[in-house]
Amino acid sequence: MEPVTQPQTPEPGPDLATLSIGILGGTGDQGRGLARRFAMAGHRVIIGSRRPERAAAAAEELGRSLGIEGAANEQAARQADIVIIAVPWEGHQQLLHGLADELAGKIVIDCVNPLDFDARGCRPLAVPEGSAAEQAAAALPASTVVGAFHHVSAVLLLDPEITEFDLDVLVLGDDRRATDLVQALAARIPGMRGVYAGRLRNCGPVEGLTANLVSVNRRYKAHAGIRITDV
Repeated sequence: MEPVTQPQTPEPGPDLATLSIGILGGTGDQGRGLARRFAMAGHRVIIGSRRPERAAAAAEELGRSLGIEGAANEQAARQADIVIIAVPWEGHQQLLHGLADELAGKIVIDCVNPLDFDARGCRPLAVPEGSAAEQAAAALPASTVVGAFHHVSAVLLLDPEITEFDLDVLVLGDDRRATDLVQALAARIPGMRGVYAGRLRNCGPVEGLTANLVSVNRRYKAHAGIRITDV
């Protein structure tokens, strides 16, 4: 029997640090947290919002020293090399349909979790396309969509006392070059590791797992993430 070769985290390419990152929905906690960490890693980061003044205020709040910019979603999508979608689920599809031209030819990272909260807690929502990432791929036929960063705590991302994470980022997509790049991009944040977790069609269970993590965190008053063993 042939020995099993374990997949390795790809090494960042020599030009990885030069990539600019746009974060649509960047005024929310998750968006601001990712913006902060990628700016700390040396990337040019552009926060996008439907209201550019809100994006500018969020950039100012995160600190001028980080050099984060604020702009309208259209401008952020157009100017950035890679774009992260971090909008609330309710506005996901409408936003993407409206930015298809600006996002054409780009790698788009979708970290949106379709969830619902009621008196019994959190539960995943059914998505006709199968997942938020697949919905993004359907809305953006000229873009390369990758699912990633679903299980990263916004609280920890924004905490100035946290300098290193104990977390794996599950990366899903159909384009090997794009998933390798996103894995390497995750590794730009200290302590994080990008782990390939399958094709985009497998993103639904990954997004849904967030509901389980919410339950864990509520019960144990924690900010739990994911670690993959034996890889």
